[in-house]
Amino acid sequence: MATQSKRMTYLRQKVADLGPVDVPRAVKTLKGLEASLPSHIKPCKFDQTVELAARLGVDPKQADQIVRGSIVLPNGIGKSQRVLVFAQGDNLKAAQAAGADHVGGKELADKIKEGWLDFDVAIATPDMMGLVGPLGRVLGPRGLMPSPRAGTVTQDVANTVKEYKAGKVEFRCDAAGIVHCVVGKISFAETQLVQNVEALIAYIHALKPSGSKGVYVRSVTLSATMSPGILIAA
Repeated sequence: MATQSKRMTYLRQKVADLGPVDVPRAVKTLKGLEASLPSHIKPCKFDQTVELAARLGVDPKQADQIVRGSIVLPNGIGKSQRVLVFAQGDNLKAAQAAGADHVGGKELADKIKEGWLDFDVAIATPDMMGLVGPLGRVLGPRGLMPSPRAGTVTQDVANTVKEYKAGKVEFRCDAAGIVHCVVGKISFAETQLVQNVEALIAYIHALKPSGSKGVYVRSVTLSATMSPGILIAA
């Protein structure tokens, strides 16, 4: 069993008695954790990614209760995503002009079949889905499979590419009914993180499936790459 570091032990103790708090306090606390470390404990030296995890009262085994979506967060996520587009003709040119990192057809599909996955988002036009469909076994488990529901199967490739480059994020609940989604970087201003977190929580509430019974959002936790989670009263 791995031994917990002194740093993580200290930070867990720091938030142990906090309980569920509102979004502004959760963000303030998360951003202040590194500064609270005593001098004998080394702080994290990189710009940590901030993530929100929401445990939902859904049954992901039921197709109509799978919660998934995509949203352009108000302040982006702090990095430019690598976008791949399956397209041809005018759509290929439009994707290139919009800033897509990789654009093509069969040659991209063949590279993916060989194990290449050097991208964060995959977009496809409807006429390319015959080519993309067989890649589901590779892209699906990694959350990279283009989907009409997520907006990544579209004729409007130019705007879709621009949205993902600007910080659009996708999410889908896992087998335990939990949604994980990046909401920014620890270096973001408090107001930026608060706006991103509140926008995502509101969107998740709006996606409540009609088949979900009882409490829909059971818990929401905010954390950074190297920090313990902070419960949000949501």
